[in-house]
Amino acid sequence: MLNQEVKGIIFDMDNTLLQSKINFPAMKEAVFQFLLGHGFFEPGYDWKRYTASQLIEKARMSTRMENTIEEEIWRTVARFEEEGMHGASLEPGMADLLAVLHERCCLVVLTNNAHPAAETALRETGIAKYFDYIAGREQVQALKPSSLGVQHILGRYPHIRVTEWLFVGDSWIDGKAAQDGNVRFAAYGGNREEMEGHGVLPAVYLAEARELLRYVEGGYREGA
Repeated sequence: MLNQEVKGIIFDMDNTLLQSKINFPAMKEAVFQFLLGHGFFEPGYDWKRYTASQLIEKARMSTRMENTIEEEIWRTVARFEEEGMHGASLEPGMADLLAVLHERCCLVVLTNNAHPAAETALRETGIAKYFDYIAGREQVQALKPSSLGVQHILGRYPHIRVTEWLFVGDSWIDGKAAQDGNVRFAAYGGNREEMEGHGVLPAVYLAEARELLRYVEGGYREGA
């Protein structure tokens, strides 16, 4: 029997639903170098400890941030995303899992990627039909690790209580967004050391897609 405590599932996209080929370290460095060149950071700034979206958010806090500069930053990010999502494949077992969960839960995607690129990737891999809503960066006020995206989704489904949601993602930024939004987090293939280093304590660590179904049904025991 389905665990009635899970009525809605928020999925990250890259390396959770899809096997991402996006070069995130190179993208982050490109963003930093662009912002450095425009005087938003000093040369010795410790940029590697932040995500690309966090670097952009920090720059946005400056009064020097103009629309033309921000648009160019996102064009840079979009180039990495488009290149990395071209020909993307699904995580093993994900299509079968979604087909089952779609009949039982409200399924939503929350990604820092641009909405058009995310929608295209999900459609090309044949799983877009399983999702009730896809939230890209255009739909939210701030990107993960901010919880504003989670709050945005919860606001769209007032009939589902916060305790009935589950966030599934591979990165600490997914876990941070979930925790700050008071939503349970399932780490899919996540790195324990990295998660805990950022203060993220998942409800469960999942090694493969089928374990998520067992968890939702209430029959999963980690390590069993």
